[in-house]
Amino acid sequence: MIAEAIIIQNDSVLMVKQYVERGDIVWNFPGGGIEEGESPEQACIREVKEETGFEIRLKGLLYERNEKFSFIGEVAGGELFLDNDNQDNLDIIEVAWIPLIELEKFDSVTLPMLERAIEQ
Repeated sequence: MIAEAIIIQNDSVLMVKQYVERGDIVWNFPGGGIEEGESPEQACIREVKEETGFEIRLKGLLYERNEKFSFIGEVAGGELFLDNDNQDNLDIIEVAWIPLIELEKFDSVTLPMLERAIEQ
């Protein structure tokens, strides 16, 4: 199971650039695996903190499908920081605020979720 957060601020969305299982490099929403004993919400908050340095507040569940939970979130504290010493972050190349107008950064997975988040 996976939990991710879609965080939009100042016409940009928080993204992580990472290697994925198929070997490609893609921009994804921050998030990751739900550990035993964790709720999807707890996992989402922990994963975003680990991957981006931000403490977040979840505003609601946007979408759930095939054991993947996508939440709408907002920054509650911290600062943008990629912890390269964390072994769980080895697949991450960069974390950044991506302007919503840079459509080439989004793919067939992230674009529909982004559009759904914007509509909310």
